[in-house]
Amino acid sequence: MLTLQPYLTLAAIVFGIGVMGIIINRKNIIILLMCTELLLLAVNFNFIAFSYFNQDITGQIFVFFILTVAAAEAAIGLAILVVLYRNKNSIDVQKLQTLRE
Repeated sequence: MLTLQPYLTLAAIVFGIGVMGIIINRKNIIILLMCTELLLLAVNFNFIAFSYFNQDITGQIFVFFILTVAAAEAAIGLAILVVLYRNKNSIDVQKLQTLRE
């Protein structure tokens, strides 16, 4: 039988990959959005693991809310990305420092 430790280790690894992706790559907005999704996925792993091992369904309910927020963030983020690409012809974060131009 698995204990809580492997699930927490997996969540920590996924969270670390997400943080490193955000720190290392600051140029591509698509990769920044994907790394944000990895951060949310790591939180979901923790909620589900603790929910299962504590025999409480509250953590699984929180996961549904987080998935809803993640879907909205992805849809709105990609819509903004399409508009910025049409206006600037680039998705480089360094070139998109102002929204007014």
